[in-house]
Amino acid sequence: MNALARAALVALLVASSACQSAYYGIQEKFGVHKRDILVDRVEEGRDAQEAAKEQFQSALEAFKAVESFDGGDLEDVYDDLNGEYEKAESRVEAVKSRIAAIEDVSRDLFSEWEEELDEYDNAELREKSEQTMVETKDRYADLIAAMRRAEVKMDPVLEMFGDQVLFLKHNLNAKAIASLHGSLVSIESDVGILIRDMETSIAEADAFIASMETGG
Repeated sequence: MNALARAALVALLVASSACQSAYYGIQEKFGVHKRDILVDRVEEGRDAQEAAKEQFQSALEAFKAVESFDGGDLEDVYDDLNGEYEKAESRVEAVKSRIAAIEDVSRDLFSEWEEELDEYDNAELREKSEQTMVETKDRYADLIAAMRRAEVKMDPVLEMFGDQVLFLKHNLNAKAIASLHGSLVSIESDVGILIRDMETSIAEADAFIASMETGG
């Protein structure tokens, strides 16, 4: 990276940081703190995962319908399948975006919390706050790990869907439809694993939200 590129990157990071600080400042004027923002973003991440889970299930059902195709317009079959794939692709991007937003605010929250521990005069209150922070960090680590586990499984499943859609695009015939059977077994298995991981992640999000809302 040359000097000009480095300078541009630094300027971009500074501008981004300034925007984030301004955002937090405005929110705090309305009584919304980083803790509240984190809870909101975890809720959004959970909802995005729930929507993605449902879309993967819908796409799987569409593939099953194609595999059992017994007559009709193959072009319509392809269009329906491609539509399901594109919706899944959009849901995956939404999940990734929500997870990144969660990580952004969590870093800022825990950094602020660490710094503010030094502002205590009362040692007992400082200790209690630090213990709460450690417990919150541990719960957050479990949450983000579950979200990331589910996230990394989405791309391979999406790629399998994409390959099948692309193949059908250029091979709209009964033989190509029949060839889906072998792939469907693998896709169904992988979708099942993905759904289980997403449900675990959603449950972790619910638990994290509940703990934050009860003051944990």
